[in-house]
Amino acid sequence: MDKEQIWIEYGYQIFANEGPQGLRIEKLAKSIQKNKSSFYHFFADLEVFTQRLLDFHLEQAKEIARKESEAQNESELAHIIVEHKRDLLFNRQLRFHRENPDFKACFQKVNEVSLPGLLPVWKEIIGLDENNYLAKMVLMLSIENFFLQITDETLNETWIFAYLDKIREMVKLFKNTNSIPIMDGSV
Repeated sequence: MDKEQIWIEYGYQIFANEGPQGLRIEKLAKSIQKNKSSFYHFFADLEVFTQRLLDFHLEQAKEIARKESEAQNESELAHIIVEHKRDLLFNRQLRFHRENPDFKACFQKVNEVSLPGLLPVWKEIIGLDENNYLAKMVLMLSIENFFLQITDETLNETWIFAYLDKIREMVKLFKNTNSIPIMDGSV
């Protein structure tokens, strides 16, 4: 890993865990045992650095989307999600701080990249193969809810399987009653 990439990797992890408020040059420098002038050698300022993190995240999202598009079942998808926990926690921070136009734009780009490859396996997992529109709507709502609930501690395969079970339960109820179920917020 080159010297510039070390800064990106550590900054990415800090952003994923703490959000943009955790990005402080002195803290970054201390965590990688470099001086602040090394930071300025690669990045003009924190704004440039943050943009580099967003660019890096978008590349990570493309890799995740490629893997998700190849997933054949729930287990494979859950494995991919856990494997990319750090990226999803980064995306969670973007969602939480979407009042920042750059974060909002990156979050939207990630969704644009992710959804097309995810939708086919998603439809199968939740049992909505026959209704592409409804499957996409459930996916969008589930993603929003997913980012509200995940933490470093909870984002594991057991939690993901339980989460998907709740979504399937909601879809089954919808199919059986032909009405929109009331969501209690625990999905």
